[in-house]
Amino acid sequence: MKRGGDLAITVLTGIVAIPLGLVIALLIRCTMGGPVLFRQTRTGLRGKEFEILKFRTMRDKRFPEEPDAPRITRLGDLLRRTSLDELPQLWNVARGEMGVIGPRPTLPEQVVHYSRRQRGRLDVRPGLTGWAQVQGRNSITWPERIELDLWYVGNRSLGLDLRILLLTVKVLLNPAGITAAGGVNPGFPAPTEPAETAEPATVTAVAAPEVAAPVAEPVPAVIGLPRQATGPRTVPPLRARPSRPAPVGAAVEEAS
Repeated sequence: MKRGGDLAITVLTGIVAIPLGLVIALLIRCTMGGPVLFRQTRTGLRGKEFEILKFRTMRDKRFPEEPDAPRITRLGDLLRRTSLDELPQLWNVARGEMGVIGPRPTLPEQVVHYSRRQRGRLDVRPGLTGWAQVQGRNSITWPERIELDLWYVGNRSLGLDLRILLLTVKVLLNPAGITAAGGVNPGFPAPTEPAETAEPATVTAVAAPEVAAPVAEPVPAVIGLPRQATGPRTVPPLRARPSRPAPVGAAVEEAS
């Protein structure tokens, strides 16, 4: 049923998108030359890779180390602010590689860093728009975006999809969060697995003959950090004080 709705929206949108896309293609050709389309490998449903299509928004590099921001043309900036650079992805929807609503498809080199839980983001087709897009787009960190996408996967329904469509119209009319500060979305180093999935290390005391066995030192607990951290941190064991009971360690709260 969802696939049928995707195709229906694609056909209706295509009535306007096709002539508009031809005009945009002509403007790109006149201002930047070829190619008109930008192609990039992304990861879709159940980890299957596909080639996503966008209208080109940047000119060629003048030297190898030239950053992306100065390469965005005036036309490219307009296309990005209005999200018209995403129009060619209607072809990805028609081919079944994407849906209208779902998590935005990410790069394979990003997906390899997903934890087992985060790979749940791949249980549905990626979309043109999604819950994370109407909650802040690129102005929020990767951990927050992934959590929002996981919430959508677990709570998706026709009513939620209709709500996302309405919010998408609002976002398009009042664009914000199109590009993160500095052009880079923060917080995407390789994550650590949650602490409950790691096996705690054990220390075994070996008793020598006629000698009491030494007391094993407690092993520091490993706490999984959110994705913006570069690795696990250790929490030193709590030591009881004679005058009062040992304090209880605060639980690490997951991002919602």
